[in-house]
Amino acid sequence: MEKRIENLMDFSQQIYKNSGNGKELYNKYLEDIQAVTPMDVFKIENEQLKLGLTPKEMLSFVDKLINVFYKSLEEYPWEKPESGTFLYYLMKENQELKNELANFKIIIKKQDYEGNRIIIQELLLKLQAYNHHLAKLENILFPYLEKKRSRFDGLKIMWSLHDDVRRNLKDLIGEVSDHLYEFDGFNKKIGKLFFGLYGLVQKQELLLFPVSTEVFDKEDFEIMHEQSFEYPFAFIDPPSKRVDHKEENIVMNDTEKSIIPMETGSLSFEQVELMINTLPVDITFVDVNDKVAFFSNPTDRTFPRSVAIIGRDVRNCHPPESVHIVEAIISDFRNNVKNQENFWIQMKGMFLLIQYFAVRNKKGQYIGTLEVSQEISNIQKLEGEKRLLD
Repeated sequence: MEKRIENLMDFSQQIYKNSGNGKELYNKYLEDIQAVTPMDVFKIENEQLKLGLTPKEMLSFVDKLINVFYKSLEEYPWEKPESGTFLYYLMKENQELKNELANFKIIIKKQDYEGNRIIIQELLLKLQAYNHHLAKLENILFPYLEKKRSRFDGLKIMWSLHDDVRRNLKDLIGEVSDHLYEFDGFNKKIGKLFFGLYGLVQKQELLLFPVSTEVFDKEDFEIMHEQSFEYPFAFIDPPSKRVDHKEENIVMNDTEKSIIPMETGSLSFEQVELMINTLPVDITFVDVNDKVAFFSNPTDRTFPRSVAIIGRDVRNCHPPESVHIVEAIISDFRNNVKNQENFWIQMKGMFLLIQYFAVRNKKGQYIGTLEVSQEISNIQKLEGEKRLLD
């Protein structure tokens, strides 16, 4: 490890432990602090995780570090994204978020939460669009960074920050909708939400985006941009999708035409793919090495997916705070303790059934986990019988 990173690590550890005199500590490592780069911060975070700190524990002091490093990070030269590129639209979404927050501040400054309850509720609901922005980071940018360098384990910390902001926003919407807020408490929560959202933008534009420009080339960003159309755009009109000028009448290749013989019949590759995507469920398969190997692409997806997650460790596909649940399910399947696990949740007006199945070969050996998600509110409403075609 570079001496500079060792020094910054020592500085970070003492900040975390709240040991020593802050000013003396700052002066001791001033030369290293003044030379810190966005990539250095990821290295430091990665080393902290190796020492056993959890992403949640690191949230308690990561803002202190960013504040100390701010001048160096703000002055760090990096190539800003060109118009029409993946990072360009992410930064445009961030700018629109800041515009929304500026409009929100005008209402908050009036300090009349009950009189402006409906307006506040509408503004809070509108902020939910930023979840689409965060989903693109978690499901496109993060996986590609992880594949490039192991040092990006620190992205788990950013995901924890995302979830904190999501929870705060959801709680505030609930309080406003149910008239359950009091002035002082609500005032603090609004402040926490604003601090969290501005903090996310700052960390993206001081750390995440500059590092991405150093790791990826133009072709990488074009691939990410194409995948971003799987998600809504936050606060901005969707850009025009690049037209693929390939010939319309494409002859099926040998793989698509090949027949797959099975015990109960034979299907072509094309038939198998179309059948899987026609089923009214989301299917994801995690292989024996805990890597995402496949997901289906139905017309109406329950959860967004992008091909960036193929080959990604399934632990990195979930928020850090819920990874232990994923590990428990896979462990039970691998050790033949269970063959199935079911969950059901209510989300955005939907009632979702999420099922996990252990996939085993004829010898009973575990070869992977199948996740099947389905919106079942219409199934729940079924009564009586329907025997004839209506």
